[in-house]
Amino acid sequence: MIQKADLMNFWKENFGFRSAELKSFKEVNREDFIPENLKHAAYHDVPLPLLRGKTISQPTTVMIMTHALELNPGEKVFEVGTGSGYQAAIIAKIVGSKGKVITTDVVPELVQFARQNLKKAKIGNAIILEEDGSKGMPTEAPFDKIIITAACREFPKELLEQLKPEGIIIGPIGNAQEQEMVRGRKDKKGHLELEFFGPFLFTPMYGKYGFEI
Repeated sequence: MIQKADLMNFWKENFGFRSAELKSFKEVNREDFIPENLKHAAYHDVPLPLLRGKTISQPTTVMIMTHALELNPGEKVFEVGTGSGYQAAIIAKIVGSKGKVITTDVVPELVQFARQNLKKAKIGNAIILEEDGSKGMPTEAPFDKIIITAACREFPKELLEQLKPEGIIIGPIGNAQEQEMVRGRKDKKGHLELEFFGPFLFTPMYGKYGFEI
């Protein structure tokens, strides 16, 4: 059986993840964020099914996106697509008690599941809301960082408006069959500079920026 340490050793040899990111992965148990019958596969480097066709991303994808956000303690992060709450937990550990994660999902069963999981993991600086995250959260904006964990056609305009100058947004952009992982960095004038991290495959976002209604 693949163990957490095996993945960490692989990343140390092949990726430039920061020590804070690896520490967060070590402290958050992926087995607490997946269905009971899949706990034996917690550290297989593959996505795993959750509820209603949704998945938890493979660990390497979670860490690539986390690393790309360039997180710092005390930051406020907005996430679209809570899933089981695993990505939010990883981020919450890095931004720390003075930071905050606001994460959203439109699937009620996943919202309930994620809340249970975060409570089990003793994550107290992440808030889960049953909302269409593509519209952002104006009452909590602006955000230092924004992460989208569902396939979308483009970065939602509302999210870009709620991102701080010099903030970072990352998400899978493309069509329903294949997406490119894209990072946008907002400059002081509000322009978005894009970087591309190769092809990925995510379950679809709901609404006008996604592929499911």
